[in-house]
Amino acid sequence: MHPIELEFSTEIWLWPGPAAWHFITLPDDAASQIRSLTPPRRGFGSVRVEVMLGESIWRTSIFPDSKSGSYVLPIKAQIRRKEGLIAGSITRIRLRPLSV
Repeated sequence: MHPIELEFSTEIWLWPGPAAWHFITLPDDAASQIRSLTPPRRGFGSVRVEVMLGESIWRTSIFPDSKSGSYVLPIKAQIRRKEGLIAGSITRIRLRPLSV
């Protein structure tokens, strides 16, 4: 199977809790593609991915979100600072599942 790369724009949002984690939610079509192409998931149903956001590239995991029915991607403070992003920012993401 050939690796896939998904590209989409989405809004960064702040988790409503004391830890101040920032996330993006994958669009439904991107989440559907990942579900259909990835093998059985690791712990918590996570999927390893490579993320490209602006000039930043890193590897992390996306996690299933029962509220949205999609996946969420955490955006570290280091990345947000480097790219000048805050909660409410719309950003372009390229994402490549590593387990395809």
